Amino acid sequence: MGAGEEYLINRKKQIQRRQKFLTIVSLVSFFGSIVFSAVPVIQQALQPPQPKEAIKSPDSLLQEQVKGWEMVLQREPNNQLALEGLVNVRIKLKDTQGAIQTLEKLVKLHPDRQDYKVVLEKMKKESGK
Repeated sequence: MGAGEEYLINRKKQIQRRQKFLTIVSLVSFFGSIVFSAVPVIQQALQPPQPKEAIKSPDSLLQEQVKGWEMVLQREPNNQLALEGLVNVRIKLKDTQGAIQTLEKLVKLHPDRQDYKVVLEKMKKESGK
């Protein structure tokens, strides 16, 4: 055996060791990633289910909308969009008097809008019955 053959044999052994090392590292990484992704899923499955938030009634949602529009009107008392939104929500809540008061303010601020006047008259007629 010559020096060249001995070198090739040593080189081949070196390459095989590196391949084994990389294979082991790859397998450890693969199984490690599986374990790290599976552990939270297993933990979640073992925990008892937590109660969900109570479902809010439509009226409570509308009340929250009223509060939101009123907060906007505190900052900007003449905000047309907020006034319209408040009227619509109060109509849905069947708060006729509150809707009428807000509509009267809208009519004062925008006397040229006939639709406000028509809705106001209709609301007054319905509340007068």
